[in-house]
Amino acid sequence: MRSHALRPHLSKHRRSKEKTVGVIDIGSNSVRLVVYEELTRSLAPIFNEKVLCGLGRAVQTTGLLGESEVAKALVALRRFHALIKLMKVGRVYAIATAACRDATNGPDFIAKAERICGVEIEVLSGGREAKLSALGVVSGVHKPDGIVGDLGGGSLELIDVRGHRVSAGVTLPLGGLALQDSSQKSIKKAVRIVRTKLADVPQLLEGKGRTFYAVGGTWRALARIHILQSGYPLRVMHGYTLTAASALDFARRLRKLVSNNMLADVETVTEARRPLLAYAALVLEYIILTAQPSTITFSSFGVREGLLFEMLPEHVRRDDGLLSTARHMNNLRSRAPRHADDLIDWTDRFVRIAKVKESPEERRLRHAACFLSDLGWRAHPDYRGDETLHVIANGNFGAASHEERVFLALAVYFRYAGIGEKNQPRTGLSVLLSPAMIERARVVGQMLRVGHLVSAAHPGVLPATHFRARERKLVLSFDRRLASLAGDRIANRFKQLARLVGRSGTLEVR
Repeated sequence: MRSHALRPHLSKHRRSKEKTVGVIDIGSNSVRLVVYEELTRSLAPIFNEKVLCGLGRAVQTTGLLGESEVAKALVALRRFHALIKLMKVGRVYAIATAACRDATNGPDFIAKAERICGVEIEVLSGGREAKLSALGVVSGVHKPDGIVGDLGGGSLELIDVRGHRVSAGVTLPLGGLALQDSSQKSIKKAVRIVRTKLADVPQLLEGKGRTFYAVGGTWRALARIHILQSGYPLRVMHGYTLTAASALDFARRLRKLVSNNMLADVETVTEARRPLLAYAALVLEYIILTAQPSTITFSSFGVREGLLFEMLPEHVRRDDGLLSTARHMNNLRSRAPRHADDLIDWTDRFVRIAKVKESPEERRLRHAACFLSDLGWRAHPDYRGDETLHVIANGNFGAASHEERVFLALAVYFRYAGIGEKNQPRTGLSVLLSPAMIERARVVGQMLRVGHLVSAAHPGVLPATHFRARERKLVLSFDRRLASLAGDRIANRFKQLARLVGRSGTLEVR
């Protein structure tokens, strides 16, 4: 008989099946199931599967969902239902978009789908789909300001967003499948349709000089191709940003290459989505010409994330998405999660006493770095820096730009590897940051390096240390009861930190 003492210990942070939440998303091009760890400000997908069914392939010309497409979608939904039962998902929500709301036989399909899935399916109106897309961007982008465009298979939703304020949206039959269908696969006809439909859209007239947030799988496919062609060092789709001029030039080139079957990187896109690339590029081209945004940012947060974000209490929706995610990762993976709060307070005091200039956004990133600073402790000491750099830079989270991701990754890398010249990361990610941001990452990393050494990541130690300034000298002072913790190694690291901010440093016991 197995000894009770040898039974595996279950962490209090282990996922609870009862808390999991699933979303079945029946789109005009794909049918998808996403299961999230729990309904929280920091959504963490634990399962994600899609099937490209093409339900909206002929809705514009026939008014119907095709028989073979419906059959394929129902097979996918049966699998999703079986997976939901197997995974014992706590709550399940189901939504359907343009193809199902526009097709004459849409209600019949939805009735069959509901019997299979065992849940009610909400067929989103165009306005509600636009709102949920915008809320998805609000959940996944820090302080968004611009126009959200969600390009699906059947429709394009456009809506203005400013911070947490979302305006009324509009829906247009310009999704990839819909445009392919209505233009009879003629790009020339598609150009006329897109130009006419986008000419006087009020939402686009508000986009000049702001950001256009591109939501939807086919637009993400465009971003993936651009990343590969440009040699961009980070492969994360969410938050990938181009100037409007660069995006316009790329959209025009891509449309011609796809039309002439000359795109070398098309194998990076699923076969079913490849024919839609030219239409997606065409729509993006005319949005840029009409709205005149300053930048294009691609968002992987859209309708599904917006649906769940809408369910959160108002005070939770107002939480900072990056800090919520960083705190969650800290709770799951750090040796002593409460130590991160000590680090935040300790580095706050250092910044204040050392008179380090810091903007609110820089302070936000420093706090996030404190939460992430102990993620690598289980790795071999020689690789902790490299491992955490890649975990953070490529993490599946939102509310951080690519530059902010890399800053946090470098700061925690320096916390493990040190700031010496021989300890520079073996990665090309640094090219995404200015020299000033790299230097700030070194400062934050050295703060974390000193703090972790002083306390051994044990809560309650850092509050018993203090900072004082004597002209150009910074003093790290230990309470007398902690005198034995003060040693040469800490003194050397603190001197390095002081030099980074233009001071000299020393220790004392009081």
